[in-house]
Amino acid sequence: MANKLQIDEKLQKIIEIEHQLGEIQDVDVLLERILTETRKIVNADAGSIYVTDGDKLKIKYGQNDTHLKELAPGEKLPYTCFTFPINEKSIAGYVAFSGKPLNIDDAYTIPEDKPYKFNKNTDLTTSYRTKSIYTIPLKMANGNLLGVLQIINAKDKDGTIVKFNEEAQLLISHFASSAVQALQHAYLTSNMVKRMLKMAEFRDPKETYPHVERVSSYSLEIYDRWAFNHNIPEEELHSYRDNLKIAAKFHDVGKVGISDIILKKTFPRFTEEERNIMKGHTCIGAQLFDPPESMLDKMSQEIALHHHDRWDGGETGYPGKISLSQFSIKDGVVPFCEPLQGKDIPLSARIVAVADVFDALSHKRCYKEAWSIDDAFAEIQMNSGAQFDPEVVLAFMQVKDRICSIQIAIPDDPEES
Repeated sequence: MANKLQIDEKLQKIIEIEHQLGEIQDVDVLLERILTETRKIVNADAGSIYVTDGDKLKIKYGQNDTHLKELAPGEKLPYTCFTFPINEKSIAGYVAFSGKPLNIDDAYTIPEDKPYKFNKNTDLTTSYRTKSIYTIPLKMANGNLLGVLQIINAKDKDGTIVKFNEEAQLLISHFASSAVQALQHAYLTSNMVKRMLKMAEFRDPKETYPHVERVSSYSLEIYDRWAFNHNIPEEELHSYRDNLKIAAKFHDVGKVGISDIILKKTFPRFTEEERNIMKGHTCIGAQLFDPPESMLDKMSQEIALHHHDRWDGGETGYPGKISLSQFSIKDGVVPFCEPLQGKDIPLSARIVAVADVFDALSHKRCYKEAWSIDDAFAEIQMNSGAQFDPEVVLAFMQVKDRICSIQIAIPDDPEES
C-alpha cells in the first residue's frame, strides 16, 4: 500500500512536470529539461539524450552529477558534440535500431552474445563507473523516431547505485510518452522559425543559419552564467532562457527589408547614407513582432531593435530611444534619437550584442577574414563597459570553453562538423 502511494505521488509530480514541458518552445531547451527531469524522477546520477540525424544519432546533452560536483559553483560540464550510427553495435544505437527500450543492470557484465557493447573508454578517462543503464526510444505515434533517452546509475535513498526496477521503468516510460508530445509541438515551432530565418538567409548571404544558431547558443550560455551570478530564481530562469534561445535567432531578421544593392555590397563599404539605411534593419525586425502577443514576441522585438545600442550610449550605437512609429519603411532611414544606454537597454539585447559581435569577428565574411578566437575574445573584453555591458562580458568570459566548443559544433560548413 505504501509503495502504491509513493508511485501515485510520483505520477502526480510527473503530471505537473509534463504541463511545464508543454510550455517550452525551444527544442534544445526542451531536450535538456527532459533529461534533467527524467533523472530526477528515478534519482539517477547521469544520462544523455540523443536526436536522430539521418541514419545517425547525435548527442544533444549529457549530464553527470558526480562530475558536476567536482566543478566550481556555476560551472558546467564540457560541451560535447558527436554522432554515431544507428545500428546494433552501441547501446543507444541498438535501442534506436530496434525501437525497444533496453534495461542493463551492469554495463561491465553485458553477455558476450549481445550485439551491443559498452565502451569503457569514457569511464576510464573520467574515473567514473557506469553501472545501471536504462535506454528508451523517443518515438511518435506513427513510429517515427525523434531520438533516444539514456538514464545512468539509478540510486536508492542511501545513494547506492541500483538497477532500474519495474517502478522506475514504468515512470520513465510514462514520462517519455509525454515528452514526445512536447517535442513534436516544439519541432513545429522550430520549423516555423527556420522558415522565417531562411528568408533572411536568401536575402543576406552573411546571415547564415549556422550563424544564428551559434548566436542563439552563445546567448543561452551567457545568460545561464549571468543568471547564476545574479541568483535568478529557477522558475524565472527556465522561462527566460526558453524565450531567449529562440528570440536571439531573430536579431537580424529585419534585413529582409533592406535593398539588395546595400545588403549585398562588398566593396567599397557603405556611404553614410547607405549606412543609415542599413541601420533600419533594427526597426524593420522589431516591426515584424508588433504588436507583441507573447513574451517571445516581446523579447524578439527587444533584441531586433536594440542589439546594436551601446552600453555607454556612444554615437556608433543605434537606433537609441526610438518609437517604431518614428520609422518609415518607405524612406528606410533611422531618425536621430537620444541614445539608449546602460540597463535601459533590455538584458536580452545586451547579451545578443556580445554573442553577435563575437561570432561576426571570429568567422569569415565577404568583406573580411576571420579573426582568431583569442583576438575575438580580447576585442569583446576590451570593449567591456564601452560597447558592452561589463556584467554580460564577465559571464561571457566565464563560459569561454563552452563558447569555443559551440564554434566547433556548429561550423559554417556542415561537412566540418
